[in-house]
Amino acid sequence: MAAEAKQPTLPLPDATIVFVRHGESTWIQEGRFQGRGDPLLSELGRRQAELVGTRLADPLAIPQLPVPAGTPLGVWHSPLTRAWQTAEAIAGARAGGAAVTLQAFPDFIEIGQGEWEGLPHAEVAARYGPQLAAWRRSPTTAWAPGGESLREVGIRVRRGLVSLLGELGRGYEPPLADAMPPTRVLGYAASVSGAQAGADRAYAAGPPPAIPWAIVVAHDGVMRLALMTLLDIPFERFWSFPFALCAIGVLDIRGGVPSLRAHNLADHLAPLEHEMRAAAEARGDRAGAL
Repeated sequence: MAAEAKQPTLPLPDATIVFVRHGESTWIQEGRFQGRGDPLLSELGRRQAELVGTRLADPLAIPQLPVPAGTPLGVWHSPLTRAWQTAEAIAGARAGGAAVTLQAFPDFIEIGQGEWEGLPHAEVAARYGPQLAAWRRSPTTAWAPGGESLREVGIRVRRGLVSLLGELGRGYEPPLADAMPPTRVLGYAASVSGAQAGADRAYAAGPPPAIPWAIVVAHDGVMRLALMTLLDIPFERFWSFPFALCAIGVLDIRGGVPSLRAHNLADHLAPLEHEMRAAAEARGDRAGAL
């Protein structure tokens, strides 16, 4: 068997990546498999996109997001409609602030689901029960008929990360170790050195203003793989890292060490829950309501 091509090494500049899954699509609303299918955002999805855009436009609002000061370098987005509509809402929410560039990110298109795309979940379960069960039990050895394997998707996700991290690292010069303050550990100063020192200081004190950052708007499947690639976690753990609709995840890289600072932050979507609850109350959608 021929040896597989060696995967490119990830550049690891001091940087922050904010991951955002797209909003609800009409196919999610209808309970359909999506993959590379290209439905629009639903009305709820558009509201979710507006709210996550407002949140990212004011990251210092309480509770503060762990992102660097200043304007993100850009918003990288999957070319599928549900992702670029969400990305446009995020970019458009920066009213009065510095404009951000939207950049199509083809390597982060969703995992192809082959014959399952567009079908209701119940139909996939009925027609492809054993294959679906295998995909959920062992995602590295089973996948949708005619779809993509995690290994295939992992190759393009890594390629996309190499490109994105190269952009974030271009022109950035980390501060000298001697110029950095000592790490804070449980309120005490600790003397450490080298690359790990930079990472520890960043995790303890928060990102300094000079650190570049970017927003990535994409899909549940590819962002799981991106996170596992950055954190060097085996793809067998694929189901362990879900991304909720329009939730926010933050990954820092300091001193060559990636660290997950936040995952699935969704407090900004609370107004939708209040609205839906109020609508249900108005309709009498309560147990025992007349």
